[in-house]
Amino acid sequence: MKIIKRDGTQEEVKFDKVLKRVSAQSKGLKLDPAYIAQKVVGQLRDGISSSEVDKLLSESSAVLTDKHPDYSTLAARIAITTLHKETEDFYQTMKKLSKAKDDVSMGKDFMKLVKEHGKDLEEYIDYQRDFLIDYFGFEVLSKSYLLKIDGKITERPQHLYMRVALEIGGQDLERVKQTYDLLSKQYYTHATPTLFNSGLEYNQLSSCFLVAAEDDSIKGIFNTLSECADISKMAGGIGLHIHNVRATGSKIRGTNGTSNGIIPMLKVFNETARYVDQGGGKRKGSFAIYLEPWHLDIEDFLDLKKPTGNDERRARDLFLAMYVPNLFMERVQSDGDWTLFCPSDVKDLPDLYDDGDQKNFTKAYIEYEKKGVGQKTMKAKDLLKKIIEAQVESGVPYVVYKDHVNAKCNQKNLGTIKSSNLCVEITEYSDANETAVCNLASLSLPKFLKDKKDGTTSFDYKRFGEVVEMAIENLNLVIDRNYYPTAKAKFSNMKHRPLGLGWQGLADVFLRMKMSFGTPEALALDRKIAEHTYYHALRASNRIAQRDGAYESFEGSPASKGLLQYDLWSESASLDLDWEGLKKDIKKHGLRNSLLVAMMPTASTASIFGNEASFEPIPFVIGKREVLAGEFFVVNRHLIKELEELDLWNDQMRDKILQGGGSVQNIEEIPKEMRDRYRISREYSQRVLIDHAAIRAPFVCQSQSMNLFWDSDISFSKLYSALMHGWKKGLKTGSYYMRSRSKMEARLVTVKKVKDVKKVEPELTGVCAIDSPEDCEACGS
Repeated sequence: MKIIKRDGTQEEVKFDKVLKRVSAQSKGLKLDPAYIAQKVVGQLRDGISSSEVDKLLSESSAVLTDKHPDYSTLAARIAITTLHKETEDFYQTMKKLSKAKDDVSMGKDFMKLVKEHGKDLEEYIDYQRDFLIDYFGFEVLSKSYLLKIDGKITERPQHLYMRVALEIGGQDLERVKQTYDLLSKQYYTHATPTLFNSGLEYNQLSSCFLVAAEDDSIKGIFNTLSECADISKMAGGIGLHIHNVRATGSKIRGTNGTSNGIIPMLKVFNETARYVDQGGGKRKGSFAIYLEPWHLDIEDFLDLKKPTGNDERRARDLFLAMYVPNLFMERVQSDGDWTLFCPSDVKDLPDLYDDGDQKNFTKAYIEYEKKGVGQKTMKAKDLLKKIIEAQVESGVPYVVYKDHVNAKCNQKNLGTIKSSNLCVEITEYSDANETAVCNLASLSLPKFLKDKKDGTTSFDYKRFGEVVEMAIENLNLVIDRNYYPTAKAKFSNMKHRPLGLGWQGLADVFLRMKMSFGTPEALALDRKIAEHTYYHALRASNRIAQRDGAYESFEGSPASKGLLQYDLWSESASLDLDWEGLKKDIKKHGLRNSLLVAMMPTASTASIFGNEASFEPIPFVIGKREVLAGEFFVVNRHLIKELEELDLWNDQMRDKILQGGGSVQNIEEIPKEMRDRYRISREYSQRVLIDHAAIRAPFVCQSQSMNLFWDSDISFSKLYSALMHGWKKGLKTGSYYMRSRSKMEARLVTVKKVKDVKKVEPELTGVCAIDSPEDCEACGS
């Protein structure tokens, strides 16, 4: 049996050579190279290529990840060395991509930079950093991020990082190198659109677009539809508010007819999202539709995404969101009535909100009730039940609290903010003339941990602050380097220059530092990291403003008056940071960016870095992750390390965990203190996660994509309690997805029965209503 080598020559298949290949990549790993080699040799056929052998080796290693995470490392090493053999250096790769116009259209200005500096930058690239990525992360990169020609991967991970760094840094080679180092060493990452599109002809680098329904008219609605199509074409995720669009049965004066309401209109938006997919076939377009709960069509709106019912009244490809005023929650709490209106009768309600003693929305709403303008009255709690029923069936609508958003936003001087984005972490002003835009990045929190000689672990706040400031400077440059799909988007972003810097890997930090979500020390650490993030983000933006000037709409903003985010929460900063000096500098020189911190979902990029997503607890300790790149077994490395130290990790322990649905809670051999730390997301009281969001919120000037996780016993009372608790805590986002465990038996790998383990339905992906297994990739920084 012969193998065909890369140069076309043939060679006899020998077990020793296969073993040598595996052994060379197994140094420092706890696994048996001979076992992998034996598995693969038995699958070989005559005439197989050497690259196919490498693929078999890599895949055969990856499927053993549940036995030990080192198998994932081995799989990645084999896959990456194979890619290195099949690709060229950075300069040659970019040249090759620039000539492959049918597959990739590289930007002319970018290629000028490559021709001028590419060879020098090649010498700076460290390809060993590719091996920081495990197999799961490499597959996510390979399937979704690395550029291809004729379907074949053409660039390496380090080429991707240098491509992004060169796009951002331009002729400033020192910045290019610094940015490359931070990205390739995994200190932080830019959002998916920036990774996708850096260096391309249409370098659309922004994540989020907040669109306003232009006008309650045929022309206005279809202008809005056209704008959404243009944004979706360039891979932008969209949040659209339609509070001003008239309800079913409303009179149309121009034709003496009546309106069909928002449902038929949203059907058109639904089909547009399907037709104008993001980036040309990469994935379906993503539109989140925001509506206030007083809209007369609200009950039909809540049914749009339900899995059953008349298809003519469904729009299952849209994402739904409630934009909830305080008055609604107060009426729910008091078991009061709730009146529904047609927007054409209450045109000012979308523009009004309550802020402290200024109850502008409440006063106007009650006045309309007294005048008898309302067209339907129901119990507020009954409407909330319908909202929760929809969440249970479909995972949505998202819930965002209108008054909290507007009362605590540095853009409140621009007007009323009427929606969030696709992932409910962006809170920016948009109107008929302005489409809000945001550029995102996330910090890899575990990179700032230091293991001490005494066995404890500390967080390096000094290095963290340096990276925060560099990330803010780079995000600010993205605004100027960016291609904007619409004139409204460019106008808004240049005027207000908002940014969103978030986190990934908070759960990893807690596990490394031996903390549990909800404990006083974990809450204190969460708040401390958040305060440092906000402080250094402000400091960087102020420094840029001293050089380039404040953003255009700075005057009149809360920050211009010395009011920062924690002031808007009526709280105080607590750390030994020079907040007063910073406030003086901001009042004197301004800020370059109106908004700076947002906690977005990070499903994809956290997978690349090997971190847990955003600020959430772990979804399981062993289980399958489903992403666009495929289905992969993932094992929590922190747990395995601790179990090995206790001499508890073996095949039997693995089987017990799998039979327990990826949980360790019923395994008595594991110490209780350790089991408490390794609780998975649905095993926490969701009040704990809400409390964590609230503790960091005074230092998050945008908002937080807060998923809530439930077991199969999800109920109205639990969801009601969670939404009410978040509202009372003052959160801007009440919920992103409601993730519930599947009621169906999920598929497990083969395990031996272990008698003393309570049987639990296994959770493998955190089932919810999103049709893509990843969250909104646009926000996935």
